[in-house]
Amino acid sequence: MPTSPSTSSDGYDMALKIGGAALAIGFPLASFAWLSGNLAAWTTGTGPWVPYRPADALLHPEHLWPSAGETTLLVATRIVPVLLMLLIAAGAATIWVRYKNRAGGRKKKVKGMASARDIEPLLAKAIEAKARSLRPSLKDAKHIEPRDTGILLGNLQGTKREVRMGFEDVAVAIMAPRSGKTTSLAIPSILAAPGPVLLTSNKAAGDAYTACYDARSRVGRVWSMDPQQIAHAERTMWWNPLTDARTLDGAGRLAGHFLAASVDANQQGDFWSKAGSNILSQLFLAAALDERPITDVMRWLAFPSDRRPLDILRDHGFASVASQLKGTVEGPPETRDGIYETARQYASALLNSEIAAWVTPQKDVPEFRPSHFVTSSDSLFLLSKDGGGGASALIAACADSVMRAATAQAERAGGRLDPPMLAILDEAANVCKISDLPDLYSHLGSRGIIPITILQSYRQGQKVWGDAGMDAMWSAATVKVIGSGIDDPDFADKLSRMIGDHDVETTSTSVSDSGKSTSISMRQERILPADAIRALPKGSALCLATGMRVAMLDLRPWYAEPGADELAAASARASKAITARALAKANPRQADYDPAV
Repeated sequence: MPTSPSTSSDGYDMALKIGGAALAIGFPLASFAWLSGNLAAWTTGTGPWVPYRPADALLHPEHLWPSAGETTLLVATRIVPVLLMLLIAAGAATIWVRYKNRAGGRKKKVKGMASARDIEPLLAKAIEAKARSLRPSLKDAKHIEPRDTGILLGNLQGTKREVRMGFEDVAVAIMAPRSGKTTSLAIPSILAAPGPVLLTSNKAAGDAYTACYDARSRVGRVWSMDPQQIAHAERTMWWNPLTDARTLDGAGRLAGHFLAASVDANQQGDFWSKAGSNILSQLFLAAALDERPITDVMRWLAFPSDRRPLDILRDHGFASVASQLKGTVEGPPETRDGIYETARQYASALLNSEIAAWVTPQKDVPEFRPSHFVTSSDSLFLLSKDGGGGASALIAACADSVMRAATAQAERAGGRLDPPMLAILDEAANVCKISDLPDLYSHLGSRGIIPITILQSYRQGQKVWGDAGMDAMWSAATVKVIGSGIDDPDFADKLSRMIGDHDVETTSTSVSDSGKSTSISMRQERILPADAIRALPKGSALCLATGMRVAMLDLRPWYAEPGADELAAASARASKAITARALAKANPRQADYDPAV
């Protein structure tokens, strides 16, 4: 029976592979036999050095070295070459395994992601040129430290090319817990910041607060506002939230912070919420105009019939506002009581004397002034618990006041702050609910104010700012960083579509009577499907920068950088001090005997 062309072709392929394998093994084996045989004959004095004849050395060594003994030839031309081949094979296998492990540790490179050329504006040369143009103080400098050119986001995956956002960018980072948002983004950014730093957080021990406190205290003064005693620190500052409330707009913004801290975005439009916020803004305005402490507002809320706020508003030319307040006070009792009770609930944190002490004048305690802070190299750490209600309203109000003071200073300085101010709004959806933050994103970067809002999920932002607000902030952010742990399928699919598709080569083989044929075609495939985004490994992040392809980054945690041991020791000391202060408060008598307190 005649052999089919395909069977004959397969036989030829098999014979070719066998021949190639035999040559790959036989040639070095024969060469080793020739070399080893010559060395054996030379050392034993049983023969001359034979010219290169590897085949004879392997198959008929007795013809080349007739005077050598059988045992000598067996060891020299058989055993030694085989052992050498095995040793080489073992070494090659070890090197290959190490290479694969190292490659695995560097994470598999994803095809279709941005190359260095695609994100060139975020790399060293371009980011330095941008820094010179944005910061007059660097224009004529011969050498600029990388930290002065922009904020490090990480390395382009698989390379040592640093990727930085410039000092006119504004960023949103969506990273799940323990995905590197603090260790790889917040802490390194704070440590490298060239100007004033603002940080909001809901943690102290073992977090950005303890990691950065000592390092930032060597740069400038560290101000800590901790109304709920997360760090159990002594009160070394107070801040007057009514400083910016001497106008109706300013008072309205302050009241809005109390509203946002108490009510989700989808509930802020109802009658009671808006009415309660309006009463707060009117009373805040009266207290600010009469230079009273903010706690007086709680006294006025307790007694709606008190006419002092009405008189203050009229005396300072706010007759229309006084009329609105009077209309509410003299309205139907059930409506008035409901409005006032709503306002009392929003501002209830001011009833706590420990919290109120941070926002009322304190004897022998320095006042924190945002207008002075923004021209310094100081740091402001604002701490509040999740769901802190009115306490988190004060945190948001202070952060907002600082950013507004920075904007005013930038306008006086010609348009931009130099050095720029960094605002790390960590846990922003929990402790820093600034209602119009999405709107601020449109101009903060152009003023040299660099906000990085860190969220655990996209939905978390939607809950605080609503769908339209979160979409606005996402669109306004010139840099978006997406870390591991994205479990929202809709958001993961949205990201997958934004990353886009790439061409994938598909090879198909068919067999017929005339032989085997191979065809190659191209098809479109998602660069990163939603399931791959969900499974993004820890230590990796996606970087979406305006006008550029999406890049995969290798994050740079602070503990893997030079000087990490010193920082870790300082953080451990600060964390231990927090623990000691907490124990001292729980058991005051122990503080008398514990030297750590």
